Amino acid sequence: MKVPALLLSAGGNSTTNVLLVGTIFLLASLLVILGTKSSSSSSSSVEFVMPITQSCENSSSNLSVSTNFGPAAAIDPIPAPEEQGTGIHSTVRHLHPFGIASYTFVLTGGYRTQRRSFAVVGLAAKSLHVFGKPNFACEWVPDSTTSDSPSIFGSARKILPDWGYGRVYTVVVVHCYFKSSVGEDGSGGRLILHAGEKGSPSPPSKITALVEAPGSYSPSQFLPKYDYLYCGSSLFGDVNPQRLREWIAYHAWLFGPRSHFVLHDAGGARSKGVRLVLEPWVRSGRVTVQDFREQARFDGYYHNQFLVVNDCLFRYKHAANWTFFFDVDEYVHVPGPSTLDSVLNELGQKYSQIIFKQTPMGHNVCIDSNRTNLSRQWGFEKLVFINVNVQKTLHLERKYVLRAPLADSAGVHLSQNLRGKSIYSKDHISYYHFHNTISEHQENCREFVKVPKHKTSKVWLNKVPYLYDDRLSSLADKVKEFELQTIGPVTL
Repeated sequence: MKVPALLLSAGGNSTTNVLLVGTIFLLASLLVILGTKSSSSSSSSVEFVMPITQSCENSSSNLSVSTNFGPAAAIDPIPAPEEQGTGIHSTVRHLHPFGIASYTFVLTGGYRTQRRSFAVVGLAAKSLHVFGKPNFACEWVPDSTTSDSPSIFGSARKILPDWGYGRVYTVVVVHCYFKSSVGEDGSGGRLILHAGEKGSPSPPSKITALVEAPGSYSPSQFLPKYDYLYCGSSLFGDVNPQRLREWIAYHAWLFGPRSHFVLHDAGGARSKGVRLVLEPWVRSGRVTVQDFREQARFDGYYHNQFLVVNDCLFRYKHAANWTFFFDVDEYVHVPGPSTLDSVLNELGQKYSQIIFKQTPMGHNVCIDSNRTNLSRQWGFEKLVFINVNVQKTLHLERKYVLRAPLADSAGVHLSQNLRGKSIYSKDHISYYHFHNTISEHQENCREFVKVPKHKTSKVWLNKVPYLYDDRLSSLADKVKEFELQTIGPVTL
């Protein structure tokens, strides 16, 4: 038996239509029930056609059934039944949690910062730090094979360095301080971080943040090995190998032989071309690549950028005299006749942190007379026009270099937890920003303009003003020669 669908006319009585739909629906439901009961003893069946309206059609098309779930290995416990209440309460209601909530603490690294201080870097549930009362404590446990001394407890200081940008997880830096030096005799030991929440009935987690093997402590670990260290943000996405090649060669040339670059692979080093670019620099000892791809499991800000720079800060805290923080589509520049050494030596007499301004470059505008052999020219060699219209704010147009031993946390644009003075330098040092060119694989030059007679004159293209600037471009030949002499020919 088939009940036909009810077609409602636009001009009919709405009340009558509603009553008719309700009547048909009840009748059809009854027929389905009767058909179900008789199906076990009869081969006859009832086919029900749902009365269709536009809204039902739309809603049904959005329904989906997940096929990602297999048979359960074990079924979660059945929730306890409601209990009889007392006094004014009729019933005692229970809440039944299932699954796994965000973690109290996700350890990234624990590092000794001095004889009696340490830093622990990680992620934590943002909701806990915004609405809860997280609590940390630090404990040093001497190595039992070399010492019978008891554990020593110290104080803990928490810093949230990501400006509230965190998502499910926020970055946490916990500083541990002890009244006297621990492990300085080389006996070894463990740093335990106690992480919990005030007022919680659950005991705090006891996290082994750092293990020092007997004999591993040395005062020399606090002495700088390099003049300059680069702490790179998360390297992610479809990175253009040629642009990365140019960036490394340029800064290895600018920073000099006593420099080192730490890159963090958050998925951006997966291609063969990127690996071909990085391998000779890794072999030469100039570049270290950290595999940070597991960060994708934890939903933090922008591929966990704040986590990466803070881990790098403390992992290499004493490795260099100066530590730089900027991105791989940004090029540090020091106007002549000054050099990077002379600028930092001068400003370093008074300041612990030097913040430098952005020069925003047009990412697709090139010289009209320079249309030949574009594919052989490097990006910073042919992109020579400043985009004057780019919105510049003090908050976003800055990157920085600092004396890492004096910093208690790192940021993307500056450190807000630093001992000593900071300066925003507009003239001594700056950086050219070729926005998003690191992930572009097509030819950069897609718009062309003529070089103005006077370099200070603006050139207009599509109602956007540009200024000609070839200071970086003029260094291209030197950088190419440096790359060839340092790592040999590169074929991509």
